[in-house]
Amino acid sequence: MHELAMATSMVEAIIDTAEKNDAIKITQAVLDVGELTMLNPEQLRFMMDVIREDTIFEDAEIIINMIPIEIECDKCGFKGKSKTDENMDHLMAVAKCPKCDNTRINIIEGRECSIKTIKIEKEDEEDA
Repeated sequence: MHELAMATSMVEAIIDTAEKNDAIKITQAVLDVGELTMLNPEQLRFMMDVIREDTIFEDAEIIINMIPIEIECDKCGFKGKSKTDENMDHLMAVAKCPKCDNTRINIIEGRECSIKTIKIEKEDEEDA
């Protein structure tokens, strides 16, 4: 379950970035998660919720954008959306060309796992 490690890293990065920008509260975080990461968005969100308890990130909205796999096929030249091998009898996701079933492809999108944006609140300048 690699969601725990990824959730921990993301929560730490979000809080660290917010604190470096003098945030008193984080109100929203938007994440981009590619289908090839094999991260389950519900599990990722649940683990982030547990990890962020009692922090400035605790009540923030978390938006997870799942990024579909986009490929370019070396064999037939197809460029577009793809899915992983449906047999899934292996530990890694394998993308293939939906046109010719070739697995020797260039992955354009679908591997990312990143924090896209963070919205924060700061103390009013007048109160400082």
